[in-house]
Amino acid sequence: MNTKSIYQEVILDHNKKPRNYGTLDSPSHHAVGHNPLCGDHLDVELNLDGDRIDSIAFHGESCAICKASASMMTTVVKGRSRTDAETMIKEFREMATGTLDPEGQHHLGRLKVFAGVRDLPTRVKCAILPWHTLHAALNSVNTTSTEAEGDPMRAAIGDA
Repeated sequence: MNTKSIYQEVILDHNKKPRNYGTLDSPSHHAVGHNPLCGDHLDVELNLDGDRIDSIAFHGESCAICKASASMMTTVVKGRSRTDAETMIKEFREMATGTLDPEGQHHLGRLKVFAGVRDLPTRVKCAILPWHTLHAALNSVNTTSTEAEGDPMRAAIGDA
């Protein structure tokens, strides 16, 4: 099975049955993310237990790539430390934008299925938005956008 078909299967599965989709009763951290280029809008909520992500959920209106990315993101960061989550945010962004070799050393594991998004410039920000929003939530920033000036997560990708 080639990488492209695995990517498509993962996107379809997580879009159809997103993990951790919904809301938390009283999250300790929350952020709203928006990609004005395609209209993706998503909320990420989480509870920290000390430095560890105890629970996490997301909801919103987004394309299949964004929803699948959010679903997988919540699955892999749940139970991890804030530092580990921030490392994964950085690595995912670098992989999606083509500056991290998915076959090299990283902490992304099965998330490397998203490496092919780098070849789809208009979809990169769709895949990055959940991670962008998690970064904002962890840093107590209420709202974020893939197009915010001066935002460290802003990624100028082609015409996207």
